Amino acid sequence: PSQTLTAPAPFADETSCQCQAPHEKLTIAQARLGTPVDRPVRVYADGIFDLFHSGHARALMQAKTLFPNSYLLVGVCSDDLTHKFKGFTVMNETERYEALRHCRYVDEVIRDAPWTLTPEFLEKHKIDFVAHDDIPYSSAGSDDVYKHIKEAGMFVPTQRTEGISTSDIITRIVRDYDVYARRNLQRGYTAKELNVSFINEKKYRFQNQVDKMKEKVKNVEEKSKEFVYKVEEKSHDLIQKWEEKSREFIGNFLELFGPDGAWKQMFQERSGRMLQAFSPRQSPNNSPTRGRSPSRSPSPPWVFNKASPPSSPKAASASLSSMSEGDEDEK
Repeated sequence: PSQTLTAPAPFADETSCQCQAPHEKLTIAQARLGTPVDRPVRVYADGIFDLFHSGHARALMQAKTLFPNSYLLVGVCSDDLTHKFKGFTVMNETERYEALRHCRYVDEVIRDAPWTLTPEFLEKHKIDFVAHDDIPYSSAGSDDVYKHIKEAGMFVPTQRTEGISTSDIITRIVRDYDVYARRNLQRGYTAKELNVSFINEKKYRFQNQVDKMKEKVKNVEEKSKEFVYKVEEKSHDLIQKWEEKSREFIGNFLELFGPDGAWKQMFQERSGRMLQAFSPRQSPNNSPTRGRSPSRSPSPPWVFNKASPPSSPKAASASLSSMSEGDEDEK
């Protein structure tokens, strides 16, 4: 059983072939139906796999899922073979082997794989099909190193992932060489390890110091902007609260001292009480002491009515006689 999800994939030279049944030649149609039932379909994919990336992983995923029941063997070429036919690699062969061992789709890794597949190699590892992209791969004096595999009906194509490749990654590094050199100098690598000259080292370190100062200035600006924003926000809140309090104060003042305020009503009530205290109201008509009130006492006979003085001596004598008669009646 596959242990790729719990342990690294084994190397082919450290394990025996797991296919115990006679290795009968299969067609692609038979393999797609899931036959034979007594063993998985053995699929082989090879490559350099330098700077292992998502494009490599997707190709291996397609090779693993070509058939319902498959066992994926991955061949990785050695450094000597790769440098001879393709060029220098960033990762050495041991690093490339380990990268493939830890891919979830790989069941077995074949080290020092051949550049061109031979019938002996296919028979040794009991390979049913070879998976690779369908673009002709010209190398080692051949227009397509997989031509004989295709003619034998053992080739199954996969799709390349656009936008990602080892060459693209190397191009990015070469294009931004100064950035990565400065980055590694800042992380503790020496100029000798980076193969950087003395002058370039000083230039890169100076640029790193300038970038640090720029970053500090940027942080100060951001903090100052944040501080100003907070101050503006607080001042806005204070102004809003002051306006609310001022409106409340003005409303209370008008309610107390306005034209119809409580202070005017209170002043009017106190003024009325003071006037009442100084000039009390007259007693009511049904008061028992009204007839004997000093203000209503009869005038003496010798006091004449100022409003209507007597017009003649006869009238005056008549009024005196009437007042004397009234006195007699009271007696």
